[in-house]
Formats: sequence, C-alpha cells, structure tokens
Amino acid sequence: MHEEISISVEQASDAKVLIISVAARLAGMHPQTLRQYDRLGLVQPGRTGGGGRRYSERDVALLREVQKLSQEEGVNLAGIKRIIGLEQLVGDLQQRVQELEQALSDAYDRIAQLESPYSGRDLVRQERQSTALVVWRPRRAPDR
Repeated sequence: MHEEISISVEQASDAKVLIISVAARLAGMHPQTLRQYDRLGLVQPGRTGGGGRRYSERDVALLREVQKLSQEEGVNLAGIKRIIGLEQLVGDLQQRVQELEQALSDAYDRIAQLESPYSGRDLVRQERQSTALVVWRPRRAPDR
C-alpha cells in the first residue's frame, strides 16, 4: 500500500531531518536518484558529521517538482536546474522588493513626522506612484 503525502513548498519545513531512504520514499524516487540530483546541484541536502545526507520537507517538495518537470513536462535536468535557480532568484527579488517598499514607507513616515510642524512645505507625501515628468528651469535674471 502506497500512502500519498502532500507537502507544499511554501509551508514546508527547512529542518534537515529526513534520511535519504525516507526522503526518497516521500518523493517517490529511488535513493540513487537523490544522490544524482545532489551531485548535479538540483537539491542540496544537509550533511551529518559522518557525511550522511539529511533532507527537509522543502527538499522533498522540490524533488517532487523536479520529477514533475522531468516526467510530465519533458524538461531535461539542465533546464530544471535553471528553472529552480530562476524561481529562487524571483523569490529573493520579491523579498527584496518588500523590504524596499517597507523602507520607503518608513521614510515617508519619517518625512511626515519631520514636516508636520511645517505643513504646506516643499515635501508632500504621495500615496500612489506618479509617472509625471517635471522639468525645472531656473528663472532668468531680469535684463538691466
């Protein structure tokens, strides 16, 4: 009897606690396949002091995704490695955008605090981004 276990990559744990045989069974693969994917850099398991591989739930979810891309979509291992790398990059960039948006919001709040006694001054907080282009030209001194 095969028991189906579902793991969401977003909700999966990063704790490297699963031995290779358990991870392989959960991913529906042979342990040797996991070793090959490790050598290719598709999945990076943790290591014990003795060198044994330890996988996380997130690793198992990633292994299932590799298997799906390979078997159902026909993507070769080099393509899968590239896809995984790009997905990780997108995740990193999304996190950085959130950090920058928070920093921008904090800066606007700080400006508002500094400007509050001087309402109506040069700095005005905008809630939405503007694509307007403002051209500034210095005033010419009157001809004498």
